Amino acid sequence: IDSRVAGLRRMREELARVVGCACDSLDHCTCGAAYLARRGREPEAPPATLHVTNGESAGNTLRRTALGGAVLPWQDVLHEGPVPAGSRARLLRTRADFLAGCGWGSRRAILSALERRDRQYLDALGSGTQVVLWFEHDLFDQLQLVDALALARQAGGSPELIVVDAFPGRPGFRGLGELDVDELETLWPARRTATQAALDMAEAVWEAFRSPDPGALARWADEGVAELPLLAPALRRLLEELPAPGDGLSGTERRALQAIEAGADTPGTAFLAAQELDEAPFQGDTWFYRALTELGRGTNRLVETRAGDELPAAPPLGDGQVFRALRLRLTRQGERVLCGEADRVELLGVDRWLGGIYVTPETPRRA
Repeated sequence: IDSRVAGLRRMREELARVVGCACDSLDHCTCGAAYLARRGREPEAPPATLHVTNGESAGNTLRRTALGGAVLPWQDVLHEGPVPAGSRARLLRTRADFLAGCGWGSRRAILSALERRDRQYLDALGSGTQVVLWFEHDLFDQLQLVDALALARQAGGSPELIVVDAFPGRPGFRGLGELDVDELETLWPARRTATQAALDMAEAVWEAFRSPDPGALARWADEGVAELPLLAPALRRLLEELPAPGDGLSGTERRALQAIEAGADTPGTAFLAAQELDEAPFQGDTWFYRALTELGRGTNRLVETRAGDELPAAPPLGDGQVFRALRLRLTRQGERVLCGEADRVELLGVDRWLGGIYVTPETPRRA
């Protein structure tokens, strides 16, 4: 029942997005309405410009600008789950399997959406369409940017870039999604064509990210990427997701425990507090809840409900309203881990993917 409820919730979100379509033309629409209207057929006339961005928040604002063209959200959370080396087809199948297992829809539907995304992007690059990549500085966006640039290099295309980490008048700038139509339009003149060096570096970083050995990724994080200056800090944040020496916590897990210790007593308030502890917040609430649930299971759990129970399944696999209403506290084990007296991996084990790295108790930890 929970699985079906999660599937229906995902379907409702997709239908709401289609109903709210603000595109001027079904031929240029990429938000779902046109795909349904055309019954899966490709548009007859390609758009003059294709705007590629991180998701629907910035995407919907771009659709309301006077810039024209179509908008293509990249729609993948690459810092979560396996991103293995190998062919593009294998990668998309792996991503679809993972996202479906997390409750984000059927494997078939997710795979179809990822394949359609790649096809539209590559067709635009190959046809001479103006392709503009709109991304920001955080980990979520920088991994999507590297993916898109590496794919462009393999296709022989050179998209234009609008990549920002600040905006005038917004000292707490966190991303493109918080900008309005007029503000997004002011970024348009600053776009620049991706150089061959940028494409080459992006492909090298993408290969390092998909490698089972974190060594090459660590070198890029330390040395920086001259043509992509916002990438190195994002890679350093990515490497924080490996179990740390001393306590075995990932960066997200440590921030979650710190937030609860400081008084955040629900998943929602813990998420907001953990965001404030991140220099460049990148994580959605449901992915944060998933990490929280991993800490809240088993006899050695680090977090539990105020009633002393394990945490239930996080949304979308579980009921979101029930999960957000939980009252949380650290266990004695959680307090010990947070102050370095115990090790999260020794207490709970670990079994997850970080790009191409399969993280287990035997995985080398970040020095």
